[in-house]
Amino acid sequence: MRGLGWLLLLLLPGTALAGAAYKCTAPNGAISYQDAPCAKGLKQERLDLSDDTGPPPEVQPTAPPPTAASPPEPPSPPPAPGAPLPTMFACIKATDGKSYLSENGDPQPYLAPFGVLGAAPRPLSQVYGPGGGGGASAPELHRGKIDPNLVGNNFVWVQDRCRQLSYGETCQALRDAYDDVERKLRRAFKSDRPPLERRERQLLGQLGNCNG
Repeated sequence: MRGLGWLLLLLLPGTALAGAAYKCTAPNGAISYQDAPCAKGLKQERLDLSDDTGPPPEVQPTAPPPTAASPPEPPSPPPAPGAPLPTMFACIKATDGKSYLSENGDPQPYLAPFGVLGAAPRPLSQVYGPGGGGGASAPELHRGKIDPNLVGNNFVWVQDRCRQLSYGETCQALRDAYDDVERKLRRAFKSDRPPLERRERQLLGQLGNCNG
């Protein structure tokens, strides 16, 4: 079987394909197809019609690669504990009765003028001795001298009285101190801010242990 019809027959569905076919071209340009090699004098072109490979394998959908499980997020670190509450005391000055706050519940005694305590001073005759110095003023007789009676009459050892603040009182005192630092910071020059800012951070850490 020769010619284009033969080739089409080979290509029809269900037609068994036998190896290879040949395209033969004559010098005058005529083309023929055959299942045997072309005769001498014809240009030959081999056509491979074999169906050995069979239909292409069915392409299976590629499953996406499994995504690596994200590592669990580390637990959040616990909040840093606040600075412990300081032990604070409410103290009353022995000299004028004014109150103040302190972290020292046992202030050191100090000398205070005897007169500010409300006690009557000793008479000059007792301070400078009897007789008044024969008409001379007593200060003139004791100029340059230190008389224990003179010192004892004008100064006395005193000590402020203190009591420890309760938890609530301590927190309130810290809040008041923080408000005072904030007011000072708003008015402070840049060069004056560092110590106030350190005190601000200290008070914030301590207030972290106060409820509310």
